[in-house]
Amino acid sequence: MKSQQSKYPAVLKLCAVAILGLGAGVASAGTNADMAAAHATQRMAVSDLTDRIIVKYKDESAPVVVKGAKGMQAAVARTAAPLSASRKAVVDRAGQQFGMLLKESHAIATGARIFKLDRKVPVADAAKLAAELKSRDASVEYAEPDRMMHPLFTPNDSMYNQQWDYFEATGGLNLPAAWDKSTGSGIRVAVIDTGYRPHADLSGQILAGYDFISDTAVSNDGNGRDSDASDPGDWVAAGECGTGQPAENSSWHGTHVAGTIAALTNNGTGVAGVAYGAKIVPVRVLGKCGGYTSDIADGIIWASGGTVSGVPNIAARAHVINMSLGGSGACDTTTQNAINSARSRGTVVVVAAGNESQDASNSNPANCSGVIAVAATNRSGGRASYSNYGAIVDVAAPGGDSGAAILSTLNAGTTSPGADSYASYMGTSMATPHVAGVVALMLAKNPSLTPDDVESRLKSSTRPFPASCSGCGTGIVDASAAVDAAAGTSGGTTMSETESNNTMGTANSVTTSGTTVNGTMSSSSDTDYFVVQLPAGKTLTATMTPNSTSDYDVYIYNSAGTLLSYSENGTGSADTATSSNTGSAMAARYVRVVYYAGGTGSTSGKYTLKLTW
Repeated sequence: MKSQQSKYPAVLKLCAVAILGLGAGVASAGTNADMAAAHATQRMAVSDLTDRIIVKYKDESAPVVVKGAKGMQAAVARTAAPLSASRKAVVDRAGQQFGMLLKESHAIATGARIFKLDRKVPVADAAKLAAELKSRDASVEYAEPDRMMHPLFTPNDSMYNQQWDYFEATGGLNLPAAWDKSTGSGIRVAVIDTGYRPHADLSGQILAGYDFISDTAVSNDGNGRDSDASDPGDWVAAGECGTGQPAENSSWHGTHVAGTIAALTNNGTGVAGVAYGAKIVPVRVLGKCGGYTSDIADGIIWASGGTVSGVPNIAARAHVINMSLGGSGACDTTTQNAINSARSRGTVVVVAAGNESQDASNSNPANCSGVIAVAATNRSGGRASYSNYGAIVDVAAPGGDSGAAILSTLNAGTTSPGADSYASYMGTSMATPHVAGVVALMLAKNPSLTPDDVESRLKSSTRPFPASCSGCGTGIVDASAAVDAAAGTSGGTTMSETESNNTMGTANSVTTSGTTVNGTMSSSSDTDYFVVQLPAGKTLTATMTPNSTSDYDVYIYNSAGTLLSYSENGTGSADTATSSNTGSAMAARYVRVVYYAGGTGSTSGKYTLKLTW
């Protein structure tokens, strides 16, 4: 050492707020006042019920891909073998313990099996049943409830006709400047949602998708899984989703999300899309009362190019997945495995932080690892009133709020499909496709980016919040800066050291990952402190590069002054130190640069410090 220095969703729901239907073109004549009121009705949370559990046995794996003739890859078409008599007996005994009958349903792409109960029960009871089964059978890798996902809307009856979310300097996405550099051409974005409706403003933008809803009561189209991802409507009668639940009209949620991402642009009508050069892969997983975790997991795996038994492989994997859904509880093992599978094939997963105005650490799948979690901002650039927040949020984007929502494509039908229309919705469901669209712009500019590259460059290129948005990630997504960061032309955020920062109490604050600090060792006794509020689960990397004739060192401390990490390389050599936040809350990290030998002052004492997390 050279120098001693003092070193379970109960339900997952579509995170959207419906404002009202706005007819356009031929659809305008057919839009009525009742439709506007219906879209403004809040979608209540479905009761915490399920009638299925997911069980993964240690000796059963996911379907495999084998080499076929001429080197072509093909999925092994297989279904799970019938459950052995001994395992069936254990399943039956576990069910009897709780007075339930369990019947095998089907296997999913993770290799897990789905068991259907003889009735709907609270998720907590299903969890107890799953735990009982696992305790009785050592061959069970994990067991968990197959929870439902569904939409949650917040009422607002105002209408807004302009896409402020794209171009306004205060709360917008800075899209016009980005479109000069990328339109998302060649990129495929999977919208894992309610499916889609054909719409004039989406003509030619929709690729072949798939309907993964396995339960006909949920699918509302008369059958189970098939290649038709169109949305027949998700309306429900009063009490259909649980006692006391109100009647709801169809949301056409997936169509609204798809329009934000890739609506036709420069066609003289309707709305513009964030990445209008990209294409949409519709993956239908949500229907009446929502959708099962297991169906969504299969949708994630299939859309990213993985194999799902009984389903033809996707023609070409989606580069980006948009999941505008969320709910309370920890990230399911099933969901996390599916996300891991997608990321292993290079697919970026973007998810909504949720609409409960609570810490997003309790929102699934925003709290899953490896996703880009998105909070919603309002027209003033501050946190939208409903948006979730917290250390797990990565970035924020326009989601709208009372008086200024997000306009996109919709359908005029109150139950079954009607004419094309447009509507203003608000929610983290609307913020998420803004980010998925920007990711498409980035990947079109630089297709070699990995999911981690995309997240890092997206976060480092955000702009500061113009209004209060605590816990909203690194900033508002800036589409133009993100495209520059993807191309490697932006250089990231830079700042200059501000003296006096010789103590932890006077440390310069660094708020954006990827920031490069331009610093100076003013004298041989100088020491410089910088503080980062490190989110839970993140790792801070501090790389200090001295000038070629000097030797400076770098140290990282916690808020108590305990030395956590350091690097002390020689003259002209960069020093890199890292520190991980393994806790559940944000924690301060203090990075210290110290003189050891060499030059000082404004000419000979220069160094740079790059901070990423």
